[in-house]
Amino acid sequence: MTTMKKQHIFDLIVIGGGSAGYASARTAHEQNVKVAVVDNAKELGGLCILRGCMPSKTLLYSAEILHLANRGETFGFDQANLGSDMEKMQQRKKEIIAEFADYRTEQLEDGRFTLFRSKAKFLDSTTLELTDGTLLKAGKFIISTGSTIGMPPVPGLDAVNFKTSDEVLSLTQVPEEVVVLGGGIVACELAQFLSRVGSRVTLLQRSEYILREFPEKASVCVRKKFEDEGIIVNTGVSIKELVQIDQESIRVDYLHQGNSKSQKTRFLFHALGRKPVTDELNLQMLGVELEKSGHFKTNSFQQTSIPHIYAAGDCAGPHEIVHIAIRQGETAASHALGQSPAALSYDHLLGVVFTDPQVATVGLLPMELEKRGIEFLSADYPFDDHGKSILMEAKHGYVEVHAEKKTGVVLGAECVGKDAGELIHALSIAVSLKATVLQLAKADWYHPTLSEIWTYPIEDLAEEIFPGA
Repeated sequence: MTTMKKQHIFDLIVIGGGSAGYASARTAHEQNVKVAVVDNAKELGGLCILRGCMPSKTLLYSAEILHLANRGETFGFDQANLGSDMEKMQQRKKEIIAEFADYRTEQLEDGRFTLFRSKAKFLDSTTLELTDGTLLKAGKFIISTGSTIGMPPVPGLDAVNFKTSDEVLSLTQVPEEVVVLGGGIVACELAQFLSRVGSRVTLLQRSEYILREFPEKASVCVRKKFEDEGIIVNTGVSIKELVQIDQESIRVDYLHQGNSKSQKTRFLFHALGRKPVTDELNLQMLGVELEKSGHFKTNSFQQTSIPHIYAAGDCAGPHEIVHIAIRQGETAASHALGQSPAALSYDHLLGVVFTDPQVATVGLLPMELEKRGIEFLSADYPFDDHGKSILMEAKHGYVEVHAEKKTGVVLGAECVGKDAGELIHALSIAVSLKATVLQLAKADWYHPTLSEIWTYPIEDLAEEIFPGA
């Protein structure tokens, strides 16, 4: 006797309940359609809340406070010589994260959507099968399955007991020493965190610059600060082999500046990037196309090569940033349901790295402007010649503004320095609203504030583009 499988029919099914998935489901619900969310994670919330943005920034801030406290003599009080209590730091992190995770769980379980806690795979282009055999059918799908730790072709990586950001963010004891593989955002943020809580840190990066997706000048500033704090930064490194010596120790053999080197570590932090989660859904059978990077190939409305299947968030790329994931999810849901959302463009892209000094950029930077043949002018100003940053002992970094030569419209900006992630938003608004440097020069900028530093490059550009105005 054949048992009939349970079947449910929806207008839209979202696979993955993280930032992009929740944004998709919420947007679809607002159109009064029947929505399902499928999520097989042990905990609801997504990477940002559980293992990414919020836990990492909570711990980074604790480490920053510790770092400043231990510079007491600089600010005129007795040296504190404080140490880190990782268990207390972890407890604070857990309490903070629990509030966000609980709230997201409540949002997903509040009855607006039908939530299935299960794995899913496509049987055909309109049908999902869950682990228990339940069938879900819909006319539209949005895939927001996120990303996972990547495994690049580093000799021996798959044979050693490396640690990932998950382990670093869950530490209850400070490792005596750490070797970090990678020089991207996660590698740099957590390398400095580990150093500030008491580890001896060596960072090994393949390219000639850390944070290679950001301006070279920014990379140089951050590296200088890292080295001032005692972090060993080796760039231009080629890993020859990773070898598990015993249960606890790993040997890292590599080439650096033409010399063979070998380093032993008990804490190898693999921070060589993440990869999109696109397997296990049976998408190859449907003919859904992927980029060389492994991300879903999508258009500016997040449609994949199968028009009624959309993708949003880290699995879609090209930027693994929460506000981008949310915007992609909203755009995908609106377009899937017949609305006319604006096509996604990344010309106003805002990015922040939470190292110290922080790195923040917005809009189009010189390399892209030159590539597009846009005539522009740039002006910069250093933090070590600015009143508020001097009194804060925050002298590493600079700000730089890029404006169209003919019109003075602000096209992009860079900020490396204290609270750059906050300061960049003034220029993010300028870029989004296509404001000119002359308009910004006429705005009030209070003295003494960190934000006031923008006035120097802005006024220089305004005088050059609008002489006598």
